Amino acid sequence: MVLAELGGSISRALQQMSNATIIDEKVLNDCLNEITRALLQSDVQFKLVRDMQTNIKKIVNLDDLAAGHNKRKIIQQAIFNELCKMLDPGKPSFTPKKSKPSVVMFVGLQGSGKTTTCTKYAYYHQKKGFKPALVCADTFRAGAFDQLKQNATKAKIPFYGSYMESDPVKIAVEGVERFKKENCDLIIVDTSGRHKQEVALFEEMRQVSEATKPDLVIFVMDSSIGQAAFDQAQAFKQSVAVGAVIVTKMDGHAKGGGALSAVAATKSPVIFIGTGEHMDEFEVFDVKPFVSRLLGMGDLSGFMDKIHEVVPMDQQPELLQKLSEGTFTVRIMYEQFQNILKMGPINQVFSMLPGFSSELMPKGSEKESQAKIKRYMTIMDSMTNEELDSTNPKLMNESRMIRIARGAGRQVREVVEMFEEYKRLAKIWSKMKGLKIPKKGDMSALSRNMNAQHMSKVLPPQMLKQIGGMGGLQNLMKQMGSNKDMMGMFGGGDK
Repeated sequence: MVLAELGGSISRALQQMSNATIIDEKVLNDCLNEITRALLQSDVQFKLVRDMQTNIKKIVNLDDLAAGHNKRKIIQQAIFNELCKMLDPGKPSFTPKKSKPSVVMFVGLQGSGKTTTCTKYAYYHQKKGFKPALVCADTFRAGAFDQLKQNATKAKIPFYGSYMESDPVKIAVEGVERFKKENCDLIIVDTSGRHKQEVALFEEMRQVSEATKPDLVIFVMDSSIGQAAFDQAQAFKQSVAVGAVIVTKMDGHAKGGGALSAVAATKSPVIFIGTGEHMDEFEVFDVKPFVSRLLGMGDLSGFMDKIHEVVPMDQQPELLQKLSEGTFTVRIMYEQFQNILKMGPINQVFSMLPGFSSELMPKGSEKESQAKIKRYMTIMDSMTNEELDSTNPKLMNESRMIRIARGAGRQVREVVEMFEEYKRLAKIWSKMKGLKIPKKGDMSALSRNMNAQHMSKVLPPQMLKQIGGMGGLQNLMKQMGSNKDMMGMFGGGDK
């Protein structure tokens, strides 16, 4: 994943500083030099990195800090704030409102993934209750309308374009007028890809912008562009009023820092990042949680949002009750596998937990893990209700396994492998037996009951070490205990 390496380098620099017995000028300089090197290697613009280092040194004056101050925490906070400042222009972008027509125009370089991003943006808002529509004003690239048409049909979003008309301005105006009459509240105009050397295409972009009068112009930026990002972003900003940035291809192995420094050039916030080719591989970009994950500090509120998305509120108390009873059936395993797949890429979910980083999962193993989960779910689809709901491992004899394998079209050894996984998870689940469920609204009871001892039994040793042993785990539990979203998940707090 883009920036996983950067995040790992910064986390290691902070960890080395934390391990130092005394925090002096040398330790601070070593830490800042390591972070500076990591940012420059990730193609972040030199001036931005230099300014960041200067500002941190101004904020953290070790001579002025009295004894008793937590110097590690002050340095970490200063680094966090400066990275946030680098990515945050300090002004929010335009937000579309339901039932009020908004026109959003997409601009960007050729090959940046603009057409796909248009559909992802429309699909994201469609799930939020908007009525989006797509207009293809890209008459320059062959096949652009076909691509948009295919994507829009797949996502069931209305679209407009023409094979015959060559004037993008005319197509854009006709499309916007048509969808306004159809009461669409989010009209997305896709324009031709261009770069700053193409004067004619920049003029065309200005004309489309003047004719459609968009409420928001989004600049789509490829994360692999590198140091050229700043100049290209500036050229777009000078031609049209860029109000927001979307960074694409964040699932690749490019450095990605250049694309993030484009925020400084456009003085516009990054609002989404594309993390894959599929329609739902599209994340809202929030500066503080992003930097928090980059520093290995996690993003618990984002983690809880994902939990809320995949586990309906009415199912949460029931799930927790089963957890406290230590009851674990194949059906529960199936439901949890479904939830894991809904939460998105596993390494992204890992990076939301304090102490973890995206680097924890070896390259290539994520796809393998997801394929294995899907394979197990196919096997479980061939099981009877009795087999799915049984807690008796002796029920599964050889003849049943042969029947399940035949029904799922898999090998018998794969069925055996799936049951071994079930036994392993059942053993972990049984260790949570006796967890007291707090009464609704009793916030402190949950953090007392769901203590670090419970969690240490469940976590694999490698993960426990990554968090920082029992001490790190206790800090994580404190954070979870003070997080209102976490309480909401367990039925506590206000609904």
